[in-house]
Amino acid sequence: MATTHEPPELDPHTADEERRPGVVGDVSSHPVGTLVVDTDRRRIGRVMGHEGPYVQLRPPGGGREWDARPGSVRPADADDRLRASIFEVRLKPRGPEA
Repeated sequence: MATTHEPPELDPHTADEERRPGVVGDVSSHPVGTLVVDTDRRRIGRVMGHEGPYVQLRPPGGGREWDARPGSVRPADADDRLRASIFEVRLKPRGPEA
């Protein structure tokens, strides 16, 4: 059974311009491993690298990487980190039920 690993989407009511503190246009401003938000796609991702003018992101818990514009990437806040950790826990395999 194939399962898609899509990262949690942001609440459209709180993902607007007002929640974009820390957005920096420099691709290197987001170190590898940092949890960030791609505000263009409204997706949470972990920085996997920097290629050309883009930041390469991967969903929490794994999955397919995507390229994001540095100006649309901001650090994840506490709500974003909680959402990502819940998503990762749901992806962990469970043992046989007793």
